[in-house]
Amino acid sequence: MGIHKNSYLIEISDGVVLIKNQNTTLGYCRFTPFGDIEYIYVNLAYRRQGYGSILINEVKKITGEIGNIHDPISPLGSQFFKGLGIQ
Repeated sequence: MGIHKNSYLIEISDGVVLIKNQNTTLGYCRFTPFGDIEYIYVNLAYRRQGYGSILINEVKKITGEIGNIHDPISPLGSQFFKGLGIQ
């Protein structure tokens, strides 16, 4: 079972990518024009389902790259970025 593209909406505004469904915000990512990730958050109920990867992919589409990952990074965040081959 994967994520259906029509089950969420992506909004982009001024250095922030927001992903939500009709009921709640699933997560968001704050980034710089150079693709640096300043902050990423996925709602606890929706973690480990691919939404973090969707956020990172949207940043990459917008900026053309993923730059540095800003501190602080949680242990779970470190695993996430390592799994994507970013850190």
